Amino acid sequence: MEKFLTDFQVNKHASDEARRRWRSAVTIVRNPCRRFRMVADLDKRTEVENKRRRIQEKIRVVLYVQKAALHFMDAAGPLEYKLSEEVRNANFGIDPEDLASIVRGHDIKRLNLHGGAEGIARKVSVSLNEGVRSCNLATRQTTYGLNHFTEKAPRSFLMFVWEALQDLTLIILIICAVVSISVGIATEGWPKGMYDGLGIILSIFLVVLVAAISDYKQSLQFRDLDKEKKKIIVQVTRDGSRQKIPIYNLVVGDVVHLAIGDQVPADGVLISGYSLLVDESSLTGEVDPVSINEEHPFLSSGTKVRDGSGKMLVTGVGMRTEWGKLMETLSEDGDDETPLQVKLNGVATIIALKNEFTHWSSSDALTLLDYFATAVTIIVVAVPEGLPLAVTLSLAFAMKKLMNDRALVRHLSACETMGSASCICTDKTGTLTTNHMVVERIWICNKVQDISGNESKSNYELEISERALSILLQAIFQNTSGEVVKEKEGKNSVVGTPTESALLEFGLLLGGDHDAQQGQFKILKVEPFSSDRKKMSVLVAFPESGVRAFCKGASEIVLKMCDNVVGHNGEPIVLTEELVKKTMHIINGFAHAALRTLCLAYKDLDANASADDIPDSGYTLIAVVGIKDPVRPGVKEAVRTCLAAGITVRMVTGDNINTAKAIAKECGILTHNDNAIEGPEFRKKSLDEMREIIPKIQVVARSSPSDKLTLVTHLRNMFGEVVAVTGDGTNDAPALHQSDIGLAMGIAGTEVAKESADVVIMDDNFSTIVNVAKWGRAVYINIQKFVQFQLTVNVVALVINFASACISGSVPLTAVQLLWVNMIMDTLGALALATEPPNDELMKRPPVAKGASFITKAMWRNIIGQSIYQLIVLGILNFDGKRLLRLTGSDATKVLDTMIFNSFVFCQVFNEINSRDIERINIFKGMFDSWIFLGVMVTTVAFQAIIVEFLGTFANTVPLSWQLWLLSIAIGSVSMVMGVILKCIPVESTLKPRHHDGYEALASGPHAA
Repeated sequence: MEKFLTDFQVNKHASDEARRRWRSAVTIVRNPCRRFRMVADLDKRTEVENKRRRIQEKIRVVLYVQKAALHFMDAAGPLEYKLSEEVRNANFGIDPEDLASIVRGHDIKRLNLHGGAEGIARKVSVSLNEGVRSCNLATRQTTYGLNHFTEKAPRSFLMFVWEALQDLTLIILIICAVVSISVGIATEGWPKGMYDGLGIILSIFLVVLVAAISDYKQSLQFRDLDKEKKKIIVQVTRDGSRQKIPIYNLVVGDVVHLAIGDQVPADGVLISGYSLLVDESSLTGEVDPVSINEEHPFLSSGTKVRDGSGKMLVTGVGMRTEWGKLMETLSEDGDDETPLQVKLNGVATIIALKNEFTHWSSSDALTLLDYFATAVTIIVVAVPEGLPLAVTLSLAFAMKKLMNDRALVRHLSACETMGSASCICTDKTGTLTTNHMVVERIWICNKVQDISGNESKSNYELEISERALSILLQAIFQNTSGEVVKEKEGKNSVVGTPTESALLEFGLLLGGDHDAQQGQFKILKVEPFSSDRKKMSVLVAFPESGVRAFCKGASEIVLKMCDNVVGHNGEPIVLTEELVKKTMHIINGFAHAALRTLCLAYKDLDANASADDIPDSGYTLIAVVGIKDPVRPGVKEAVRTCLAAGITVRMVTGDNINTAKAIAKECGILTHNDNAIEGPEFRKKSLDEMREIIPKIQVVARSSPSDKLTLVTHLRNMFGEVVAVTGDGTNDAPALHQSDIGLAMGIAGTEVAKESADVVIMDDNFSTIVNVAKWGRAVYINIQKFVQFQLTVNVVALVINFASACISGSVPLTAVQLLWVNMIMDTLGALALATEPPNDELMKRPPVAKGASFITKAMWRNIIGQSIYQLIVLGILNFDGKRLLRLTGSDATKVLDTMIFNSFVFCQVFNEINSRDIERINIFKGMFDSWIFLGVMVTTVAFQAIIVEFLGTFANTVPLSWQLWLLSIAIGSVSMVMGVILKCIPVESTLKPRHHDGYEALASGPHAA
């Protein structure tokens, strides 16, 4: 079976062709409608992709035609706009459709006729500085619409009932039941003749109802998950202050702030911006980024900011945007198969093929019908249709729990794959550290000054000259992507990245005035920080004359750009070789103290200098800043947990190597200094050198996104690792996509990174990543438990009925009883075993290796041992039960059959408890913490009692004496004793698998209790 399954390796990177080949191999299923409900339709996906391309081409052609038509519109004169009564009453000066069509058509002439962004702002009654007033949000939503897209209506509960009824075997049983009722009434009269058929129909109704309820609850969980995935937080100016709001709350007139990696949340026009490049490929299919400026100020919803920053005025939302229309047309459900679904679909299909041609025969019409119904029901039980569905149930449960634990699983397979992760390549800032940064030390005017402990003061005075302080404040407030905004209470609040916030707060602490500084200079050009450049530069013009460039960034990079350094009186002095060495000594000293280091520099230019180019050399060094970013509480323990679980943790950071080493040692990642390397050195290595050093690497410092991608690719291809990678920037997208599990940061991460990721870590915490791995392992082991339980029921139910029919000509378990067993085995079994929460023991064993057999030797031992015990006991009862139990009288046969049915069910109940742990003897650990498991156990036993004692007419049972009840329970409970005996039989190899970090796997056997 495993050999057959290895021919189909379907994973995150599998092609559609491989998926089609796999699906064609598993087409023989009882209910394809339900089995593949959560799986994407590949034909429809191809059709949707083709449709997307056609729409993109149409949008592109329309834009070209409209641009060409603008050249011929001059003679027509200004257009007249008629306002509707609704718009006029709302005190707006432009109709929604007119406004939306300006951006949709990129109509620069009409925009200019309205007075540009300022004119549009006046017509939608908004101030570009103050933004929208909260008091008139409702009016704007009524007039210009909501920022919502039309979505497909969710499926009702009745749809899930209908899907559950599509099971071929259940349809055959319904037909058999109807015929049985007809023949029964004709031969035995009313109402006796209808009992058998009605019993089957009621059982089918119960099976369908339970399956539909389970599927419907799963759909609600996935719907909640989908809503969470679509949540995007947007920064806007409202009521005069900068705020963060959900994308769905955006209205026409909002002033939106855009930065690298953001998704443009609505249609709009540019108010102001610097070096703004937008990727419109999702909308138009054009690969080349588009520059947004005064000549081309149009921003379209759904596009991504590739570079730069800016502010836009929202002009169209929701279905009045091209993106909204595209999303409405292309909405499609479904996800790719997970690795476990692939394996278990294969198991179910193989068993189905083996049972497909089971035949029964008899001369009597009614008996033939009963036999046929029983034969079909045996196939229902024998084919483990619930295996793939149990994976979906377990993943849905895990995803819901992880969402509560601040991890948003975007792709179904990611949670499961994370359980097999053998390596985590993690960022430092915000993941291992708190991402709450403060300036702790500064080196300026050849002196180190300690700022720590003074953060709470309203003002702090550096021991430097006024001129040096003035230059420092200019460098802080001019060269920044952050902002100091007034809150409603009038307090200053800093908005921006943690690094920017730390510098701005430091500037305010020194007595700087952000607004005054911003108003004093005119910004000519900005080069935003990126992980490739590792610096940010700005070109500003003085109020009178002259131009000055500011630069800040990675200490080594900025220091190489400097020829001078600010002296004691603020005048530049030559940066001699001796001063360079001293500065590097200061930088390394800060880094060894686990501080992030930044260099601030400036350069004065001629008044007639080009405003298009910011220089890369000739700067004057102002200061070296040391920023403290403490390690998150619990990270060291989380790293230790990973190492114990056979997961190697590697830090990949853009920081200075000494800072990276200090943090890595504090976290427990770095064990030896030689295991750290810098990105430039790493990328120079040959393939043979990489093959030698990669297993030893624990820290990569001063890395670029391409270094991270190279490391991930080699770990996967050279060493067969299952790699999880964290990322937050736009340039991290390739590494996130290439990895087995891409983990994007929810707080620091850009929308581009989140879209490329499989899991979004909402709190940016490394401990949350470890929690995802723990849940992934829980999913895998829970499905193994369920498979062990279900295959045992398969074997026993099939063999006991088949053997009895062949030897005695009758079967002990009727169709109704087998349907009840099927429900215990499928839906209730999955609920009980596939939803158990993880325990700490899961993180004390190595990850499951690629290509490892899903059904282990220990599982086969338990399945075969329990099956043999149950078959022996039930066989003895079936063939010699009347004598052993001293049953006499006319109803002796019915009592015996009921006893066999009752004993069989209790064997499954106790074996379900046995299956809670495949290898350990103590199966009760944590059982009373799992309310779902306990609920299923109580429900199963209670309903079994009702079937035996009160539903005999439909289920072909008779009430049992208390002695026989005790005997049934005793027979079932011996399964637990058998479980203890079986687990004392060693089956795994005595050679323990070792991970590359030297950790040994847990042993199996009785000592594992």
